[in-house]
Amino acid sequence: MAAVGSGGSPAAAGPGAVSAGALEPGTASAAHRRLKYISLAVLVVQNASLILSIRYARTLPGDRFFATTAVVMAEVLKGLTCLLLLFAQKRGNVKHLVLFLHEAVLVQYVDTLKLAVPSLIYTLQNNLQYVAISNLPAATFQVTYQLKILTTALFSVLMLNRSLSRLQWASLLLLFTGVAIVQAQQAGGGGPRPLDQNPGAGLAAVVASCLSSGFAGVYFEKILKGSSGSVWLRNLQLGLFGTALGLVGLWWAEGTAVARRGFFFGYTPAVWGVVLNQAFGGLLVAVVVKYADNILKGFATSLSIVLSTVASIRLFGFHVDPLFALGAGLVIGAVYLYSLPRGAAKAIASTSASASGPCTHQQPPGQPPPPQLSSHRGDLSTEPFLPKVTFGQKCYSSVVMTDACLRGRFP
Repeated sequence: MAAVGSGGSPAAAGPGAVSAGALEPGTASAAHRRLKYISLAVLVVQNASLILSIRYARTLPGDRFFATTAVVMAEVLKGLTCLLLLFAQKRGNVKHLVLFLHEAVLVQYVDTLKLAVPSLIYTLQNNLQYVAISNLPAATFQVTYQLKILTTALFSVLMLNRSLSRLQWASLLLLFTGVAIVQAQQAGGGGPRPLDQNPGAGLAAVVASCLSSGFAGVYFEKILKGSSGSVWLRNLQLGLFGTALGLVGLWWAEGTAVARRGFFFGYTPAVWGVVLNQAFGGLLVAVVVKYADNILKGFATSLSIVLSTVASIRLFGFHVDPLFALGAGLVIGAVYLYSLPRGAAKAIASTSASASGPCTHQQPPGQPPPPQLSSHRGDLSTEPFLPKVTFGQKCYSSVVMTDACLRGRFP
């Protein structure tokens, strides 16, 4: 993982490996395509598996574990992992690590305190995620959770005075319509529903999670942009705040029950799987996401919705009726359209306008060329706190990075 994260090209994994600069163009192109496919697979599996694993663990018969303890354990594991990675970066020198952390965390305390707000948001999101998935089918949650794209766009317009293209506004309207159709299907009683589930509470939880997700993405871009701390240092700082805030939430919500039954009450291999998925899945996404452009991320989101739906049918007896299929289809289409950069949207429009003859569209003189999609994101250990993206990609990228923060604390 460190090898991939420390460079923009595939890392050499053994003797005889050839550097990217020595590769033939065709070989480099093939390697790049493989990395994009691997990125796509990882994003799809991570997006779907976390939701499905939480749903599975929360619906198993028997004693139910405390969700607040799972949130705290995920924060502890993420923090320890990042601490070990920083230790490895310092070549195992404890003194250098201690001096580095003292300077980064205590001396530069203002930068550290800035992370208290997103830590609070992500701790809240993680707990809301358990509430939502416990009360909604996994496929319904996956579709409804795409409202985070809408909230991020609206916060970007309100807080950053950013403008959206007509295609993006149309895709947001399409997204809201699709989610509304899915929720109407859910309210109409689509399929059998366990007695201990409350769809209203689940919907409220997912909407609150989407609102906090949208605010967090814009907050990162507006307040924390330009910070030069490494990924693992920021993850460690977020983990420290997240653990502390998670313990406060545990004490406030379930303190008495946890004290009586124990911190690890109800933990099974499935629960540990959820904790490990939350702790390490997002860190893995943080590494591979730099190889995926926005269109690939949108495609991964769409595939994860399909995968969650198919798995829900097999695992939980979820029933797909025409209303759900229509709503999910609208959401999938909206996610793809919104992920298109402005240059691609204009290309689509010009292609439609010239459908009656050969395309002769030329770049107007004096105008900068449209932004090119690139999967290269630079060195993860030195790149800025927020990734630099082109104008038309900023809102969608905020959603992607905030979602990665929710799972792996990658800012």
